Amino acid sequence: MKNIRKFAAIFTSRLVLIGFVLVAAFPIYWMFNTSLALDSELFGTGQEFLPHLERVGEVPQKLEDVGIFGLLANSAFIATGVTVLSFILAVMAAYGLSRFKFHGKGIFGFVLFSTQMMPEALLVVPLFALFATFGLLNSLTGLVLANTAFSMPVAVFIIKTAIDKIPYEIEESARVDGCSPAGQLGMIVVPLVLPSLAAAAVINFFDGWNEFLFANTFIRQQELWPASVGLAQFMGQYSTPLSTVMAAALLFTLPAIVFFLLVQRQIVSGLTAGAVKG
Repeated sequence: MKNIRKFAAIFTSRLVLIGFVLVAAFPIYWMFNTSLALDSELFGTGQEFLPHLERVGEVPQKLEDVGIFGLLANSAFIATGVTVLSFILAVMAAYGLSRFKFHGKGIFGFVLFSTQMMPEALLVVPLFALFATFGLLNSLTGLVLANTAFSMPVAVFIIKTAIDKIPYEIEESARVDGCSPAGQLGMIVVPLVLPSLAAAAVINFFDGWNEFLFANTFIRQQELWPASVGLAQFMGQYSTPLSTVMAAALLFTLPAIVFFLLVQRQIVSGLTAGAVKG
């Protein structure tokens, strides 16, 4: 009887899990289905549930015609730049806040935290003037700097929480053996907080990959648009190539999904680091 109940519980939990997966994956499937549908179906007879797989060969040409691959390359540049720059700055800032005592430490931490209180739209005008002064308009580098300013503080607090859990005696032993502070950070601290680094990297990557507001305001050259801005421009006043938009949107969505799935275990352990004292 116990085995039957155990089997029923496992079967029910797996069935519920499969249901959640299907619900979560259905939008991706419907985007794929829509990308293969004809306009006469979408705006007339109605879209069929099963995709027209014989039209898959037409999709690459449609994407090439709208230049989505160049837009994705711009998004990749922004996301990679934000991730790398935020990683470098956040690791050093988190280590300093966790391990060193200095005047203004509390104020510095508060300033970092306060950046999350201000909406990005509030800073568009002053940032536009600042970027115009330094020649960063129509520049992907400017978008990297702007997004790093907003995403890096989140990474600092995630990494600092993980560093706080590392026993300080480990670094003291390394210092006795002649290891420099930089060596302690690179060879001891960083390997021990890799899950938190992965969590911070995902947050920073998504922030750069989904960039829209600053790009829509600061970038006027079409060849420098990220994919998010390019997709918005597909919406026409009188007509919209819905199948092409869905194909491009699916291509824009997949890299973020794949990146998340690859590091999901590290994300969970990194975000929960420091939540329980041990």
